[in-house]
Amino acid sequence: MKTVAFVLYPGITPLDLVGPLQVMSVLAFFDPSYEVVVAAETLQPLQTDTPLRLAPSHTFDQLDRPYAVIVPGGNGPTFAAMADDGLLERIRAAAATAEVVGSVCTGSLLLAAAGLLQGRRATSHWAALHLLAKLGAVPVGERVVHDGPYVTAAGVAAGIDMALHLVGRLAGEETARQVQLMIEYDPQPPHGPIDWAAVDRAAYAPLITDTLSAALSDHPRLLERLTR
Repeated sequence: MKTVAFVLYPGITPLDLVGPLQVMSVLAFFDPSYEVVVAAETLQPLQTDTPLRLAPSHTFDQLDRPYAVIVPGGNGPTFAAMADDGLLERIRAAAATAEVVGSVCTGSLLLAAAGLLQGRRATSHWAALHLLAKLGAVPVGERVVHDGPYVTAAGVAAGIDMALHLVGRLAGEETARQVQLMIEYDPQPPHGPIDWAAVDRAAYAPLITDTLSAALSDHPRLLERLTR
């Protein structure tokens, strides 16, 4: 049995987890050699950055050498989690024996804060991408980035793309196409694609700085490292 473990912690963005979770769950339907779990410190439901609460299926202590580990991201709570030594150690321990380590959105900041992306190419939400360099990773402005066993996705909805890439890598393109069909993933944005050349990134920089400052107010050294 190959266990695909999603990490759950307080304050995540639900789609960061639920999107790729659904993809990997369909893979497990087609190939029962895969098992999909959601792991947290306890089995208690946790608040997200929406009114929805999420409950894990397993505790971290119940994880036994997962085949793949995927870390979702979020806003302020994820920034605060970069200073959560207990959570970072759980991520390191799960990743130590995993064949695949992934993230969605700012989840890559937790992988980097855990020391797992040192010198590796990675992506994140576009507004937080620059923070990866301050944590030793090599920021890449692409939707999905592979570097060895690590696969990172850009913001939120990119987690579905990442998971489909991963299914193709694990089970082949034909299975990935079947999974894509079953979840009817055929994006047709009502307002067209994002015009990245027109995005005023500098205008959003204060928002990230303010969020970091609030989330890491009790950790001035890490805050200085990320904002200097």
